[in-house]
Amino acid sequence: MQEDRPEMSRNGKALADFVDALQASGRYSFRREEARRELGGSEPAFRAAARRLVERRRLAVPRRGFFVVVPVEHRGAGSPPASWFVDDLMAHLGRPYYVGLLSAAALHGAAHEQPQEFQVVVGEPLRPSRVGRTRIRFVTKRKLAATPVTSVRTETGSMKVSTPEATALDLVAYCRLAGHLGNVATVLAELSEKLDAGELRRAAEAGAEMPSVQRLGHLLDLVGEETLAESLARLVAEMKPRPVPLRPDRPRGRGNADPRWRIFVNEKVAVDV
Repeated sequence: MQEDRPEMSRNGKALADFVDALQASGRYSFRREEARRELGGSEPAFRAAARRLVERRRLAVPRRGFFVVVPVEHRGAGSPPASWFVDDLMAHLGRPYYVGLLSAAALHGAAHEQPQEFQVVVGEPLRPSRVGRTRIRFVTKRKLAATPVTSVRTETGSMKVSTPEATALDLVAYCRLAGHLGNVATVLAELSEKLDAGELRRAAEAGAEMPSVQRLGHLLDLVGEETLAESLARLVAEMKPRPVPLRPDRPRGRGNADPRWRIFVNEKVAVDV
C-alpha cells in the first residue's frame, strides 16, 4: 500500500485511473490543471504519480504541463503519432498553427518518403519538441494567418493542415527543411494531382513571397505540370519581380536563365519518379 500512495489523491482516485478513463473516452491528452481539478491532492503527490507513469511509458510530456496518453500499441515508440495530440498541444501553448511542409504533403497523398519529423508552422519561434521517437519541428512563418488551411480529421479529432496549394508554396519557400530541390520537385510531382490552378494563384497572392512563386513555377514546368504553372506565370508576368537564383543559398553563378519565371538556374534538379 505504501508503494501506491504517491499516485493517490485525497478523494481516493489514482492518476492512473484518470488516464485509463480518459483513453476509454477517446481522449489522448490532458493538461496538468485538468487532472489536478479532477483528482485533488497535493502538487508533490501529482508530480510523483506523473513521473511514475512517464517512467512506465504510460504518459509522455511534449511540453511542461501537457501530457499525452500512450496506449499499449504505441508503448514501444514512446508516444502515439503527433497527429493525435497536436491540436490540443497548440491550444495548450496558445499558438495559431498549421501542419505543413512534408507532413502536410504526406497527408495530401504525396508520401514519396516518410517525413523524419512532424512539421508544424507557427507565427513565432518555438523550440522543437520530442515525444518518444517523434520529433516535432516548429517552422516560423511571418504570414501565417494569410496561409490557406483546411481541417483534417484525425484518430482523436481534427487538426489544421495547409491546403495542397499552400503546401506546394511552403515546400519551395522552406526547401532546406524538405530535403533539397530534387526532393521538393519529386513531392510536387506526386502532389500535383491535388492542385487546382485557381487555388494555387489565390494561395500565392495570399501568403507567399514572390521568389517562392517564381521557383515553384519553374519546378512545376520541370515536372511537366505546365497547365498548373500557367496561373502563376501570369502572376509573375504582371508583377515583374527581380530575377532570383533557383537555389537561394547559392550565388546565381553562370546558370541558364529561365525568362518565363525570371529565374537563374544555378542547380540541375533531378526528379526521382
